[in-house]
Amino acid sequence: MGKKNKRRDEDAESPQLNPNDGNGDDSDNAKKLKKKKKKNKKNEKPKERATVSIAVPASIIDNVPTLDLATRLAGQIARAATIFCIDEVVVFDNNGEPNRDPVMENSDDESGAAFLIRILRYLETPQYLRKALFPMHNSLRFVGLLPPLDPPHHLRKHEWGPYREGVTINGNSNSTGTLVDVGLAKHVVVDQLLEPGRRVTVAMGAERNLDSDLPRQVVSSSKPREEGEYWGYQVRYARNISSVFKDCMHKGGYDYIIGTSEHGQIIKSHELEIPSFRHLLIAFGGLAGLEESIEEDDNLKGKNAGDAFNVYLNTCPHQGSRTIRTEEAILISLQYFQEPISRALQS
Repeated sequence: MGKKNKRRDEDAESPQLNPNDGNGDDSDNAKKLKKKKKKNKKNEKPKERATVSIAVPASIIDNVPTLDLATRLAGQIARAATIFCIDEVVVFDNNGEPNRDPVMENSDDESGAAFLIRILRYLETPQYLRKALFPMHNSLRFVGLLPPLDPPHHLRKHEWGPYREGVTINGNSNSTGTLVDVGLAKHVVVDQLLEPGRRVTVAMGAERNLDSDLPRQVVSSSKPREEGEYWGYQVRYARNISSVFKDCMHKGGYDYIIGTSEHGQIIKSHELEIPSFRHLLIAFGGLAGLEESIEEDDNLKGKNAGDAFNVYLNTCPHQGSRTIRTEEAILISLQYFQEPISRALQS
């Protein structure tokens, strides 16, 4: 009995082992490693988001008899691009002049390309910015008839979001900032000196607060996209079909190009395999198809239409009408490509 008590007393006096004792160094190393990983993650550049572009011929406007019908056609293309989250719309001529933006000519009697580009850009712009960014023009006479695109960056006055599109304005801002109209009851100040009349994307913060005197930050328009938000499409002009490919605004160009035509391959949507891509382009032809655009392009003369693309597809076989209009083909095809694109992005 005395021996048992003695042993109990010895156990009580001996220090209790901590499961972490003897592993102090390991614990410190683990903490350091965790901090390093956190730091590296912070310094990591955001992964480049995959983009989908469409190329549309300007000639589709030239075949429309009246301005209001041409406006409706442009509106259909803008709606399709927005519904299917298209990042870029390229409007191409068959043989346009090099180094020329047709919209900049600002003529009342403008070309089909200039008209289509103007309407597409106008509709993509939030309503509260249009008056500041688009002067009155004959081509915009019937835009009021078109349904709104209603993408996420077209915020209403009562809505708050982490980002808003704005336009810089003349006003009494301080020497280090610029006033920006972001479509709210009060203008905001950004932390840069910018010329008036420039469209910018402003980081607004998570909580609604217009009374703060702290200047807000102008960010790249790609920032909301990097966070998974669709933020509208960009519009680019190409003088011919080969310029669509070679003047790509993305570094490294398009890594997968699809042509659409009634003469293309017939593959069911669920059987189509699109490889993993960074920048995908889907090209559409006009009244005479992509074949005419390729034939009239000096850089592609003698080339079969199918050879200009990674894959050349008929997305609407067994059609009942002898012709499918380009604006119809865009809607049909973008729906057809939905599943294959989703699979490619997940791979």
